[in-house]
Amino acid sequence: MKPIKALLLGAGGRGFGYASYTVEHGDKIQFIGVAEPVDVRREKFVTDYNIAPERTFNSWKEALSVEKFADVVFICTQDQDHVAPTEQALALGYHVILEKPMAVTPADCVKLGELAKEKNLLFAICHVMRYNAFGRKVKEVIEQGLIGDIMNVEHKENVWNIHQAHSYVRGNWRRSDEASPMILAKSCHDMDMLLWWIDSKCTSVSSFGSLGHFKPEKAPVGATKRCFDGCAIKDRCPYDCEKVYLEQNHEWMQSAVSIDTSKDALKAALLTGPYGRCVYHCDNDVVDHQVASMAFESGAVAVFTMSAFNKGGREVIMMGTKGMLTAIEHKEEVEVYDFETGATTVYPVTLQAGGHGGGDTGLMDAIVEALATGKPMSTGAEVSVESHLMAFAAEASRLSGKTIDMANYYQSFLGN
Repeated sequence: MKPIKALLLGAGGRGFGYASYTVEHGDKIQFIGVAEPVDVRREKFVTDYNIAPERTFNSWKEALSVEKFADVVFICTQDQDHVAPTEQALALGYHVILEKPMAVTPADCVKLGELAKEKNLLFAICHVMRYNAFGRKVKEVIEQGLIGDIMNVEHKENVWNIHQAHSYVRGNWRRSDEASPMILAKSCHDMDMLLWWIDSKCTSVSSFGSLGHFKPEKAPVGATKRCFDGCAIKDRCPYDCEKVYLEQNHEWMQSAVSIDTSKDALKAALLTGPYGRCVYHCDNDVVDHQVASMAFESGAVAVFTMSAFNKGGREVIMMGTKGMLTAIEHKEEVEVYDFETGATTVYPVTLQAGGHGGGDTGLMDAIVEALATGKPMSTGAEVSVESHLMAFAAEASRLSGKTIDMANYYQSFLGN
């Protein structure tokens, strides 16, 4: 079989991440076109993946204004530029793989879900957490009936304080009006996981949270507007940009600061760019901690906690009628306590190398299989609408102080 031909719209971190799959699997899928407005990113992708000049574009509009030349489009543009390229790509007959979140308004999510029903094309969302060993092992335990019917779920997304500062204080997802609410931008993965695990429709959502720490009134005495402006607390601040980007070598963060990740280039970018700002003096407005309580048709209830103030990783406790499941991502194990026998069984989880503990690779494997065989993906756009609306409903509840009825909430966006 000939390799699947792919077009990438948006050569940022996620786009490069998916394309890296082809280094070892070029016999299955190849990227033959790219659209990216930032010259240095576009040029790097062209060089790395040998893209022909006639299939190199400055914008998604240019790429989708020519005759269809690939099988599938990967849409990895910024959050607010997801809907229009998706509609155009589907109209041209492309299969579509859309980075999460699928849209930044609930009405647009519903619209894309309805569009997915009309098209005889693959249209899937990049919910990569369904495709790593952690998420799959939890699902496997549930499906084997080892804990019986799920009654309660406590699920935590520990964002990690440094990740929060990078992406949601200094970075592209720091403002709801420029991206989306944080519970959507970061945690639509988790809403999707809860729906997948519990396997029942969500009926109501309530939520609380705020921006509690990363704001000017919380700035320590002596903190300056930028880290290199003679900050008096630089040596003891965990968010000092020199410490985070020049000393700790988080490659995925460094590549957001500068395509050239040499120390000199990074420092030059930090001196004037957004990632050199003090975390207490940015223009961010998204929350840094939030909880959401959810009820499901099955009778199960779930509490989801998202917080910046931790060392990262997901944790889940599920209480069922036959036993209890406890899973902590960084421990790479799922523990099941059986009520009948009193025995505790530990199931090992081996997270793979690559993005999201192997989830990026798992997603790409599923895409290749779906396109080669016609087998549907579990993260189709129709399915993803519900988890996205759960995130939007949580934000609506947080802002209004009211519990959101999901059926009425969904109906309010039909036809918009």
